[in-house]
Amino acid sequence: MADLRRVGRFGLATRRECVRTAVGAFPLVTVCGGLLSMLGKLGMRDSLHNNERRWASAALRHLRIELDLEGTELIDPSESYLVVPLHEGFIDPVLLLQLGLDLRFVARDELNEWRRLGNYLDSTHQIVVPTEANLSGYRAVIEGAGDAFSLGESLVMFPQGSILGIELGFKSGPVRIAKRFDKPILPVVITGTHQVWEHPFSARLRYGRRVSMSVMPPIPPGDIAERWRDLEREMKAIALGSGMAAARHYLPERDGWWDGYDFEIDSDFAGLAAAVAAHRERTGAEATLLRSDTDSHQLPSIDRMAE
Repeated sequence: MADLRRVGRFGLATRRECVRTAVGAFPLVTVCGGLLSMLGKLGMRDSLHNNERRWASAALRHLRIELDLEGTELIDPSESYLVVPLHEGFIDPVLLLQLGLDLRFVARDELNEWRRLGNYLDSTHQIVVPTEANLSGYRAVIEGAGDAFSLGESLVMFPQGSILGIELGFKSGPVRIAKRFDKPILPVVITGTHQVWEHPFSARLRYGRRVSMSVMPPIPPGDIAERWRDLEREMKAIALGSGMAAARHYLPERDGWWDGYDFEIDSDFAGLAAAVAAHRERTGAEATLLRSDTDSHQLPSIDRMAE
C-alpha cells in the first residue's frame, strides 16, 4: 500500500491528489460551506436548499464520482417524505441531495467536533442528537421533524444509525416518526460510498469511484409498521445485487468491536450476530453504553482490503 500523504483529515496516495484535494477543499468547504451556513442563519430556506444541491453536484464532480442513479421517477417533488437510506459512508448525504428534495438530516452530535461541519449543522437547523441513545435525542427528533415537515421539507433518518456495514440492523425510530407525522417513507439504497472516503476506518480518499443509489417506491405511513422488517430485507437484497456497486461489510477483526455504540446486527447475518453477542458477553460490553473512546487512528486500515 502506498504511503498516504495527509491533507487535513484526508489521506491521499499521490502528490497530485494532494494538490487536487487541497485546491478543491477551499471553494467547496470554506466558501460554499460559509455561504450555506449564512443562508441557514438568515432563515432563507429555499435558497439554502437550492445551493445545497448545487454544492453536492460540485462535490461529486470534484471527486469524479460515477453515480448510478435509478428510481427518481418514483419521487413526488411536492411531497414531504421520511427518507430512510442505507448508510455506509460520509459521502451518503452528498448523494441524497441529488434526489431533488429539500432535505433535513438527523445527525450524531459527535459531528460537532468538526468545526466547519458543526457550524453548518447548527446554522442550518439539522437535527443533532446525542451519540448515546436517550430520551432527549428522541425529543430533539420529534421537535426537528415537526419543524421540517411544517416547511415542506423531507427528513433523512439513517435506520442503521452507523456506517459500519450492511449487516447492521434497522432501528424502529423511523417507524414511530412516520406514524406520528403521517408521512410516507422513501427507501433509498446506497452502496459504494465507503470506497470514496473510509473515515473513520482510514483517512484514504479516492477519486473516480463508482457508487450506486436506487430509490424504491414510497410506503404509506399506515403500512410501514408491518412492512418494516420486510423492507429491510428488500433494501439489503438490492444492495447485494449484481447491478449495484459493492456494499460495505462489517468485519470486527478489521474494523473494531465499537463497544459502547448503540447498534445491533441483523439476525439474517447469523454468524456475525453470534460473534458480536459472544464478544459482548465475554467483555461485558453493551450496545447502549456511553460512547466508546476508541479513536479513529486506533482502528485498522482497510486500504489493503480495497485495492
